[in-house]
Amino acid sequence: MEEQVELVGKAFVDHYYHLFDNDRPSLSSLYQPTSILSFEGQRSEGIEEICTKLNELPFGQCHHAISTIDSQPSSFPGGIMVFVSGSLQLPGQDYPLRFSQMFHLIPMAEGNFFIQNDIFRLNYG
Repeated sequence: MEEQVELVGKAFVDHYYHLFDNDRPSLSSLYQPTSILSFEGQRSEGIEEICTKLNELPFGQCHHAISTIDSQPSSFPGGIMVFVSGSLQLPGQDYPLRFSQMFHLIPMAEGNFFIQNDIFRLNYG
């Protein structure tokens, strides 16, 4: 089970950041009406609010480089907690920004997962 959780966590992270960096509007397929995003302390709820927030960030192109992925089963049956750390390279910036992000993934009937909770923070200092 633990190995499966790690595999799902890694596959999700690869998919999420590929979409974020290359086709951000497609991230809408990963959220549901009950989903909640906290982005730098600003809360958005539901698919529309979350996608508006992500698509209106003050940068278009970017590149995420993932340093670590930690995954654990959650208390929700079949749910997975995923914690990611890495760096975010923005166009025209000499140095990448360090970030941390946490996802709570909930299984769906089709064998896929959706993001119930998503917390993103830049790491300063």
